[in-house]
Amino acid sequence: VQLVESGGGLVQPGGSLRLSCAASGFSFSNYNMDWYREAPGKAREWVALITTTGAWTNYADSVKGRFAISRDNAKNTMYLQMDSLKPEDTGVYYCYARYSDYWGQGTQVTVSL
Repeated sequence: VQLVESGGGLVQPGGSLRLSCAASGFSFSNYNMDWYREAPGKAREWVALITTTGAWTNYADSVKGRFAISRDNAKNTMYLQMDSLKPEDTGVYYCYARYSDYWGQGTQVTVSL
């Protein structure tokens, strides 16, 4: 089982990034999927959820209206489009298959001048 995040990097405030989470070794399309993030010195926090077909999504209030979660089950991949980024969005972003033990290794997002 593998979840591999990519797409992180350094971006200026107001900029955009698109994260990807590539899944393998399990039935990706059968799992609701989440994005989490962990800022330095803080607990890991939930960011967004997408259901198995992508029909329903939900977001933390802190990212609502700026982030968009999506998935492509044919490619076993989930995405997080992040727009209007703020310094407080800085952290390591993880993908997670809900109700499983499957976590990715994380990708670093840094929002700074």
